Amino acid sequence: MTKVLNTVAEMKEITRKYKGQVGFVPTMGYLHQGHLSLVEAAKKNCDTTVVSIFVNPTQFAPNEDLETYPRNFERDLKFLEELQVDYVFYPTATEIYPKGYKTWVQVEEITQILCGASRPTHFKGVTTIICKLINIVKPDKMFMGEKDFQQLIVLQQMTRDLNFDVEVVGCPIVREADGLAMSSRNEYLSDQDRKRAVCLFQSLQRAQELAQNGQRDVEAIKTAMRRIIENNNGEIDYIEIVDSQTLQKKEKIDKNCRALVAVKYGKTRLIDNLKIC
Repeated sequence: MTKVLNTVAEMKEITRKYKGQVGFVPTMGYLHQGHLSLVEAAKKNCDTTVVSIFVNPTQFAPNEDLETYPRNFERDLKFLEELQVDYVFYPTATEIYPKGYKTWVQVEEITQILCGASRPTHFKGVTTIICKLINIVKPDKMFMGEKDFQQLIVLQQMTRDLNFDVEVVGCPIVREADGLAMSSRNEYLSDQDRKRAVCLFQSLQRAQELAQNGQRDVEAIKTAMRRIIENNNGEIDYIEIVDSQTLQKKEKIDKNCRALVAVKYGKTRLIDNLKIC
């Protein structure tokens, strides 16, 4: 039976009773099959599974969608009960950030590029909340989706640098039938923009095709990607080709290249990525 825990004290009490490997999936709720695939991976690889549901206010800028971010705890809990998750940690914002809170965790350099360039306060909120959740939940393995690829690399860096005894496991992107990466923010899209948004994946597929057919000019590949997105009325935040381990920009295509895109439709910002060689 799935047990819901609302306070740090309750969660910490449970950590003293763990037996075997603990798998953890941190989420902001409004779960879709992408999240549930992470839960399934945790259950397959660990003895105990913990899922957190917490819309973290510190990773939203003042002009972003904190207040309108989709929420449905009852729906989420039903999904997690069906998967027989052991514990759901569902705290309030004041439980996590009590009055007088003053401490932050920040990873340098790799948080200031890509999504960090247009969302400069975002990753400070992400690294701080994940640091806190790791300390509260005490997992052996934490399962994260590759859709938020920069986030995955940042959190792997943080856990190495701070000597956390947790393995950050990257799991494959789960896509809709037409290729759009699953995301809670897809709910914001109009019907027309939803059809157009498939261009993110199409542009990544084109990059992969060009790279695997011998194109080594990064700018030529990015131009081809840009054309696909602009033809579908997407407002491009960035298109980049980077090293899959360091996130450093590639000057030419070689091994371990990954293409990443961020595109807006109206106020909805979507991201996607694909290993292209």
